[in-house]
Parts: sequence; C-alpha cells; structure tokens
Amino acid sequence: MNASTSAAPAAPVAVVTGASSGIGKQLAKALAARGWRIIGTGRDAGRMAAAEAEIRAASTGGGVELLRADLSLMADTARLAQEIAARTDRLDLLANNAGYMPSERVVTSEGLEESFAANHLAPFLLTERLLPLLRRTAAGRPRGAVRVLMTASDAGEMIPGLNLDDMQSLENFSPGLAYCSGKLANIMFAKALGERLEADGIAVHAVHPGPVDSNFFSRGPADTLERVKTLEKFTEVEGADTLIWLATDPAGGETTGGYWFQRQPRPRKTAEDAATLARFWEESARLVAGTGV
Repeated sequence: MNASTSAAPAAPVAVVTGASSGIGKQLAKALAARGWRIIGTGRDAGRMAAAEAEIRAASTGGGVELLRADLSLMADTARLAQEIAARTDRLDLLANNAGYMPSERVVTSEGLEESFAANHLAPFLLTERLLPLLRRTAAGRPRGAVRVLMTASDAGEMIPGLNLDDMQSLENFSPGLAYCSGKLANIMFAKALGERLEADGIAVHAVHPGPVDSNFFSRGPADTLERVKTLEKFTEVEGADTLIWLATDPAGGETTGGYWFQRQPRPRKTAEDAATLARFWEESARLVAGTGV
C-alpha cells in the first residue's frame, strides 16, 4: 500500500447503555460482529467484565469497552457523557437501552425518584450531552444514517397518559405506575426528539421488545414477578431483533419518531400533540436542572 492510498473508513461507533446483560448485550454483540466499535455501559463490575469478553469475542475488529455508570444519578450520567466524548470523535448510534423496574419507592441523593430517573431522565440528559457528537457525525453522513434508539415497553401503554404535573408519581406512588410512566416517557421522548432532530437528518425510534427471558425479571415488586412467572417470553436474541434491525437496516433511517414492535410500527394510545410534547420536554429539563448538572 502506498502513501496515496486512501485510509480505510473508520468503524461506526455505537453507545449502548445496559450492555452488560439482556438485550443490550445482544445488540452490542450483533453490532460488534458487523465491525462496529462498541462503547457499552453497566453497573455491576462482574457482569460488565463477562459481557465485555463476550462482545469482544463476537467483534470483527471495531473495538469494545464497557464503562461503569449509575444512570439513576444525573451527575454520573453527565460524567459518562464526558467520558464518551473524550473517547470518540464520532457517534453513529446511541441506544438508550438500560432500564429499571422498582420494587419500592427510592429517592436518590439528588432528590429524584430512582426508576423515573434511570428510565427517562438519564436518557434525556445523556442524549442532550451527546448531541454535538451525533450532529457532527450526521453532518457527514446520508440522511438517517445516524440514529438514536430508546428501549421502551408496552408498560407505557398501560396508563392513560403521563401526569405532567407529577411525572415521578411522587404524590401517588406505586412501583407499577412509576415503571409505566418511565416507559411512556421513552415513547414520548422518541417522538419529541425525532421532531427536534429531523432537520439534522438523525432518526429516532422507540422499541417495545416484548417480555424477554432475561435478568430484568429478577427484580421488581413481588406481585409483578408472580404475574410474569407464566408469561411466555422471548429469548434475549428475539427481544433485541427490532433494535438490531432499526440500528442497521436502511428502514431505520427512512422515518423518525416511531414506536416499533417486531419490526412493525406499533399504534400509540396516548396524546402526543405539540403542546403536550413541549410541556413534557420542559418538565424533563426542569427535573434534570434541579440536580445541578
């Protein structure tokens, strides 16, 4: 190879939160096998080490690293965004996949309800802090090549709407309501963010993966765990399929703001008019700003 030969194109870069287990790990493995560079996150050091080795074994050379972060804390989420930006000059995919089902009400040291903070406010903040990197990457790519994905749930369809006066459900808390509110927020965030990033050519989607046989169902309130014991579940690979498809297939870049299940658009059951989405965004930003990050 002589000096005039063009350098090989850089590997696309994916950030996958919750990559240490479940469908996040399956998404990371699938992208690594396609030559992507993976920056994953997790909380448990042991699971992270095992997952990193597994993803690395699937990799075809794009590079793999997992970063530890507690996404229920906005300060740690902001720190994670800084670490990511320091490690890469491009970001082709941000998969906000990490999720949490509470068994009881827990208020973090920052004054936020833990599950809503982890399920919605952390993706809201992480995405906002990584937007310069996403926009810079999109500027040199075809429209829809850069994407943001949200792992939501049909739990978001089980409530009539999000209480914008009390999104954390502090006045009427139950673990189920808290989880449903966080997952509905994922769907609304994908819609609102998709509209905001349409001019940048960045595609945004939310995904209901279906009930997945993973360690996700090892947590949560006792009554919920009892109900799901006999529920037919997808394998982790099956649950990750639509995420992988939206991340890699041209179809994932042809539209934006979508909500998907098994590679098909899923009907929305809640109001998502412009005024509601604008208020939702304002309240999300207010809650994050209240932590001082």
